[in-house]
Amino acid sequence: MDESIRLRCLAIATYMIDHHATVRQAAKVFGLSKSSVHKDMGERLPRIDRRLGQEVAALMQYNKAVRHLRGGAATRQRYLRT
Repeated sequence: MDESIRLRCLAIATYMIDHHATVRQAAKVFGLSKSSVHKDMGERLPRIDRRLGQEVAALMQYNKAVRHLRGGAATRQRYLRT
């Protein structure tokens, strides 16, 4: 694996854990697509650092579990503004 990709994976993982960020938020900060971040976190990171990969996987699972709540809150805020 290319060294730049390895360093990118570690940087994204650290950012996601420190900021409790979603894949979408991390992609925006690092200027990547959601697909790239998802591939980095799901496939590449566990091969680089197993412990960090498990932490990010747990965070991604949590984000998936609460996404319907975040969507509802965003819709509620949108309609309250109008």
